[in-house]
Amino acid sequence: MNTDRRLRLWTQVVGHAQDAPVGVEHVCAAVTLATGVDGAAVTAVLGSGLRETVYASDQVASELEELTVTLGEGPGVDASADGPALAADLTSFECLARWPAFAPAAGNAGAAAMFAFPLRVGAIRIGVMDLYRAQPGGLDGERLADALLLADTACALLLDAAQPDRPHLNGRRPEPAGLAHPEVHQATGMIIVQLGVTAAVALIRLRAYAYAHDRRLRDVAGDVVARRLRFDPDGDFGAC
Repeated sequence: MNTDRRLRLWTQVVGHAQDAPVGVEHVCAAVTLATGVDGAAVTAVLGSGLRETVYASDQVASELEELTVTLGEGPGVDASADGPALAADLTSFECLARWPAFAPAAGNAGAAAMFAFPLRVGAIRIGVMDLYRAQPGGLDGERLADALLLADTACALLLDAAQPDRPHLNGRRPEPAGLAHPEVHQATGMIIVQLGVTAAVALIRLRAYAYAHDRRLRDVAGDVVARRLRFDPDGDFGAC
C-alpha cells in the first residue's frame, strides 16, 4: 500500500464532501467509483451484536442491510466475525451453500455480487462496509486494495463519531474531530504522506498529539498545514 494510493483515495473522499464535513457517505461514494460497484453501505456493529445502518447509497444497498439483520447471515455477518467476505457470484454453489437464505434473497433484491469488509481496530469490532454489484464479477487486486483502504477510512470516521461518548481518564477526552474543518482534512492528508500510514492512523496520530498537548484539534491541524509541525515515522515531532 503506497502513500500515493492513500493520498489519492483521501483526496477523492474529500472531493465528494465538497467542503462539507466528511462522512461515511463520502467514503461510500469514493469506494463506489474506485471499485466499479453499484452501491455501498456502512453499518455499525453495536455492543449487543445488533447492526445499525449508518448509510446506504441506494434502495438495494439498504435492503441488503435489512436482509443481513433479518436473516442473520451473509457476507456482512461473516466479515464482522472473520474478515473480508468476497462473493463474486451469489448464485454460485459455494455462496448458496454458505448463505442459503441470504444469497437468493440478495439476488431478488438486485445484487449479483457482494464484498464485505470489517471495520475494526484490533479485536474491537466497529462495523462493516458492504459493497454490491448488480452483475456477477470480482474485484481485481487494485480495486480490492482501494476498497480495503477506504474501509479503513470509514472505520476512522465511525470512531470519531463515537468519541464524545467514550470515557477518558480524569474526565477528559480529546476534542471530537468531526472532520468539519478544512484544515483537518488537509492535515490528515499531509500526515498520510509524512508517515506512510492510512487515513485512520493519521487521524489518530493528529488527535493524540492534540490531546497530549491539551490543544484544540483544528489548531494542531493548522500547524501541520502551515508546516510548523511535522510528524516523523519514529514517533518524534518537529518544527519545520
